Amino acid sequence: MSSLFVSDLHLEPGRPQVTELFERYLASDEVRQAEALYILGDLVEAWIGDDDDDELPRRIAAATRAVHDAGVPVYFLAGNRDFLLGEAFAQRAGMTLLADGTVHDIQGTPTLLMHGDVLCTDDLAYQAVRRQVRAPQWQAQILSMPLEARRAFAAKAREDSRAHTASTTESIMDVNAGAVAAALRDAAVARLIHGHTHRPAIHRFELDGRQVERIVLGDWYQQGSVLRVRPEGVELRGLPIG
Repeated sequence: MSSLFVSDLHLEPGRPQVTELFERYLASDEVRQAEALYILGDLVEAWIGDDDDDELPRRIAAATRAVHDAGVPVYFLAGNRDFLLGEAFAQRAGMTLLADGTVHDIQGTPTLLMHGDVLCTDDLAYQAVRRQVRAPQWQAQILSMPLEARRAFAAKAREDSRAHTASTTESIMDVNAGAVAAALRDAAVARLIHGHTHRPAIHRFELDGRQVERIVLGDWYQQGSVLRVRPEGVELRGLPIG
């Protein structure tokens, strides 16, 4: 059996073909026969609260609940686009919430699971925003706003994010090697799986005299992206859209 990982789907109404691909994949035999499915953040382009009455959250909940009901655990770890996703939606969707930096045994290997944005320590402006939006007081204030006000706020936040990305060099927005090493040391593991950077790859290197690996999940823009972990090894593969 495989443990399956996805992240950075950025589902939104304007890209219905990606939502359809997500639904098809979750209905596939590969998922329904898996040991577990992990969603490591940025499942949607913007999450405005568990009370969102749009169609997309309902479709997501139906797809993940069906996986759960088939006997496959579904784990969700929030990213920088869906950090407001809470326990109410998770229960409807049959998902178990994980804290960023959780260690799970994946096919016999203790593995550190992260969204990945906290590792981008060279991007000082982003990290300042991250600290603000992860504060419970800030989140409570946002969630107290009417839905339409939250939709407008999320749209403005996406504009600001695109502007920041366009004006910041790629190297600054990538993970910091020292932060990666510190995370592996603190967790006392030899494997890290994360998303966020949209640079799918398997990096193997030596740390403190031992071999370690950092697996980066891909985004779902040009195609779907899945990591399959089995006892015999790991595989990153794409899923065609359409």
